[in-house]
Amino acid sequence: MNQPTTSTQLQSKPHFHILDGLRGIAALAVVVFHYMEWIYYDDFSKNFIAHGFLAVDFFFCLSGFVIAYAYDNRLPQIGLKSFFTSRLIRLHPLVIFGSVIGFIGLLIDPFENHAEGYSIAKLLLILICSLFVIPLPVMKERGFNLFSLNAPAWSLFWEYIANLLYAFILIKLSKKVLQVLLIPAAVALIWVSYSSENLLGGWSGGTFADGGIRMFYSFLAGLVVYRSGWIIKNKLGFIGLSVLLTAAFVMPWGSLNWITEALVVLFYFPLLVSLGAGSIQSESFKKLCVFLGNISYPLYMTHYAGIWWFGNYYVTQNPSPEKLAYIIIFGTITMVLFSWIVMKFYDTPVRNYLTRLRQKR
Repeated sequence: MNQPTTSTQLQSKPHFHILDGLRGIAALAVVVFHYMEWIYYDDFSKNFIAHGFLAVDFFFCLSGFVIAYAYDNRLPQIGLKSFFTSRLIRLHPLVIFGSVIGFIGLLIDPFENHAEGYSIAKLLLILICSLFVIPLPVMKERGFNLFSLNAPAWSLFWEYIANLLYAFILIKLSKKVLQVLLIPAAVALIWVSYSSENLLGGWSGGTFADGGIRMFYSFLAGLVVYRSGWIIKNKLGFIGLSVLLTAAFVMPWGSLNWITEALVVLFYFPLLVSLGAGSIQSESFKKLCVFLGNISYPLYMTHYAGIWWFGNYYVTQNPSPEKLAYIIIFGTITMVLFSWIVMKFYDTPVRNYLTRLRQKR
């Protein structure tokens, strides 16, 4: 049996706290975007964070960099079983939690009954598929999301695919081969952006392939940044890089989205990962970066049940703009606090328990 990775091994490499902080900023951008998406779904040009969905591409790029950093030298030693076990322990507890609260939220939504018209067997099938990250775009009322209970899980599906590709294929390829692979991956990304006029797709049954193309380019780009040693030393720090990252989400929405979004994903996000890995960490912001990094994944995987409630409230109640502002601010803060509670009292204890159980074996 392959030996599991110990906490000592994980702590043997320095940690990129600024990248953790940036991941948290991206998760917050996703939450705010999902709120604003309901209000301006028919006119994104009025949405101040209309490109917030590009945070997912940043996640993919960051994931490629971090996976390569953590496992390029260790995977041959620990073996495939240990690698996949580590990834499941890291990712799946929140997949389960997000599915469960999404299911509960669907059943007790006070503003809209999307469960009406579906048999118990169909609802249980939707839940089971969500628990095991199996796409099932069957709910028309929810835009044929790949995961009706927790829409953001579409990117987790592709994260798992990326991990499989990495373990079986990408880890064996040289950096030159990876650099060459970036070319057709970039062409495919540009084609998706051009044909759809943006890079919003991937979350629904009709845009399934878009998600795979978005994942493949960005994950590959993250691998290339790490293996090529493209880490740029700089003094921008967490605040400076947060501003640069946020700029990608709040840039104006227009007719040339397919070009601007493609350029952001092709070049800008890999550059930010490179800068984030090479930036000098200020002790004054270290705790903030750690906090944002810790809550980023729980926030991403638990917020959408609340977003469905908000969306159904907005459609049925037609609240005033002033009231909406307070709701969104309060809702975002509440989601951050809830994600911290989930991290503190569910995700971390469960992962620690599974890690101890694994080490005993």
